[in-house]
Amino acid sequence: MSIQKALGGDRRSIALAISALENGGEMAYEVRRAIAASQGRAHVIGVTGPPGGGKSTLVSVLIKGLRKKGKTVAVVAIDPSSPFTGGAVLGDRIRMGERQSDDGVFIRSLASRGHLGGLSMAAGDVIDLFDASGFDVVIVETVGAGQSEVEITRFADTRVVVCPPGLGDDVQAIKAGVLEIADIFVVTKADLPDARKTESELLAMLTLRRSQAATPAVKRVSAPSEEGTDALVDWLDARSERGRRHAAGGAKTAYDLVSRCIAGDNMAQLLGIELVAASMGSTTLRMKVMRKHMNFNDRCHGGALFALGDMALGLACNSYGKIATLVDGQLSISTAVEEGEWLVAHAYEVSRSRKIGSYQVKITRARDGEHIAMLHGTVYVLDKSVEAPVSVRL
Repeated sequence: MSIQKALGGDRRSIALAISALENGGEMAYEVRRAIAASQGRAHVIGVTGPPGGGKSTLVSVLIKGLRKKGKTVAVVAIDPSSPFTGGAVLGDRIRMGERQSDDGVFIRSLASRGHLGGLSMAAGDVIDLFDASGFDVVIVETVGAGQSEVEITRFADTRVVVCPPGLGDDVQAIKAGVLEIADIFVVTKADLPDARKTESELLAMLTLRRSQAATPAVKRVSAPSEEGTDALVDWLDARSERGRRHAAGGAKTAYDLVSRCIAGDNMAQLLGIELVAASMGSTTLRMKVMRKHMNFNDRCHGGALFALGDMALGLACNSYGKIATLVDGQLSISTAVEEGEWLVAHAYEVSRSRKIGSYQVKITRARDGEHIAMLHGTVYVLDKSVEAPVSVRL
């Protein structure tokens, strides 16, 4: 696999790079490092909503409309994994089949692999790869999401919440959660009798939310007949929020903050912990197991594993710029680790309110992605800003 070919738009190299990011390991680290300086250009559009709401069909229509405007489009479609077998059908792209022969379109399905929040653990990396590879628009279709699955907010410049008609009443429409993240509500299946009623309920809901800086738009579409789709594509294309994730206050700001924190952390320097990737609510670290990490049984000490996981969790929950302190943590270790092996710790946010956050950290062997340990942590968020040090004091 040539990473430079992937950055130049070579489709086979892009596919191989995505597989490397999904599987983890040393090659994933190399891909992340190569794309770090080439992000922030694409317009990332997140499409979320309940199962069966018409998200895949809507995405197919959006691809067609954006291609008419001369935009190149990449799609990240997240499919649910079976809790029993771990497998996934990866069937979202079936509804986009007619678009896959277009050289200006790249569609990739990812299995959620048990990851909560509506996405998969590798989704952020794949978005960044498509961005760095030169695609004008990256569309992310989440797993059929419930009311609290809002992880897409960390990645999308523009958030589209699909609202099929007939799923609830006006009380349902004002509930907190996924409805609060929308930049635009799209009422799908506009040919159904309840579509106008759903549109009216959403508009009524928005009049009650005066605290929002910008009022989300509401549009009705029918994908099969393409009713309203041109207006939706025009609205999306006119958005100026491209690269917001990497602008001030976005992922780049979080990465810079986390970089300064880890550079100024004495324990990180003593253990040899290195930063791989970071964004708001997510951090990936790596560490080479050395002689100083070994226990009396000549295996990596559990304390070193906890320190690696705790460091990843601490950086992830502090990446918003507000100090968060661990109030409960549980570590489970599955496999022994020997000297000389590289470990990767990926921390991600499960949920976060104004004061409480829940995080998970997966520690894997870099060579083959084998699961080593899992850390679950709950943090309390303080009303105090993080002051990242600029130097190390050993």
